[in-house]
Amino acid sequence: MTSCGWLWLYAGAILMLMEVMTPGFVIFFFGLSAATTGLVRFAVGEPFDFTWQLVAFSALSIVYLLFLRRWVKGVFAGRTESAGTDFENEYVGRAGRVTVAIAPPLSGRVELGDAEWTAVSDAPIAAGANVKVVAQENLTMRVERI
Repeated sequence: MTSCGWLWLYAGAILMLMEVMTPGFVIFFFGLSAATTGLVRFAVGEPFDFTWQLVAFSALSIVYLLFLRRWVKGVFAGRTESAGTDFENEYVGRAGRVTVAIAPPLSGRVELGDAEWTAVSDAPIAAGANVKVVAQENLTMRVERI
């Protein structure tokens, strides 16, 4: 029969491999705890019975999650820096083309790059006209004729 140490190591390997299929980087630490428990079982032997193994697994899981997760996640994910992009005004200043005429107070549609957006204007603009985005209000572009 397979010893408890090997079972803990198998469980740890399976849990660590499962991390590849799940987001969040949490299951890995349960796998690491199981593997550590298996190694301690081999080192200590019979006095480290199943009750102590469960206690060790639980304690190691908490310790690994609290103290190692942030550090290891940073190692694998790397450090990121803010690009300083202003997403609220990302399209201001871009040129586009009207695809559905804008007739105030009704909105129309403009094509900016490869996407089409709802657009409003203070003056009527016919379909096909070139426009420039002067303001962005959530997902609606305020445009003016070029």
